[in-house]
Amino acid sequence: MAKQNVWMSVSDLMTGLMIIFLFIAIAYISRVKKNQNVLTDYVETRTELHDKLVEKFKGDTARWQMAIGKDLSMRFNNPNVLFKTGSADLEPKFKEILDEFLPKYFDILIKDSLRSKIKEIRIEGHTDTKPAPQFDPDPYIANTILSQRRALSVLRYFRSMPAIQKYSIEDRSLIEFWLTANGLSYGKSLDSKGNYSFESQNNIDMDKSRRVEFRIVTSGEEVLENFVKKNRN
Repeated sequence: MAKQNVWMSVSDLMTGLMIIFLFIAIAYISRVKKNQNVLTDYVETRTELHDKLVEKFKGDTARWQMAIGKDLSMRFNNPNVLFKTGSADLEPKFKEILDEFLPKYFDILIKDSLRSKIKEIRIEGHTDTKPAPQFDPDPYIANTILSQRRALSVLRYFRSMPAIQKYSIEDRSLIEFWLTANGLSYGKSLDSKGNYSFESQNNIDMDKSRRVEFRIVTSGEEVLENFVKKNRN
């Protein structure tokens, strides 16, 4: 009789372990499914926004010398159109481009069904590696100041445009919530193929590196980043 009780205890123990393993498996499956949902939402949002921007600006990219990246960047590539060397003043031709580009760009994003997924729109100023001692003895700091001023010039010009007045108070508040001006110096300089020179290990293309970009950051990026941090351990 004593032996029977032992076997019953072992049987109960094995049953308990199986139940524990079952809960662990369910939790793991749920975690994997959550991963897939986060990744799917992130990819689908970026892909849909990219495709819409490509479609809306397909007649403008060539004449503005603008490239639309998979990272949701709108890159203006012609440095001679943007600013004079060492200057943060907008060139007349760039003002003409912005007069067309900015209202169209924000009309798309304000009216789009994915507007709730947009967390930030960055106006990025980028420079080449040429020193600018009038701003600072340190070339990187000097170009940070210059690129920041250029980004601010674009932002200031947008806020002075009559077109911004057509938006409702709510929409203007949303645009102000989205917009940031960022001076990135030559930290993300480009090579002759338009790739980051740091990553490609190719020589910097001075002309391509002097540029302005508009970049959309989606809420999915923050979710994805937080998810990765939580699941590192």
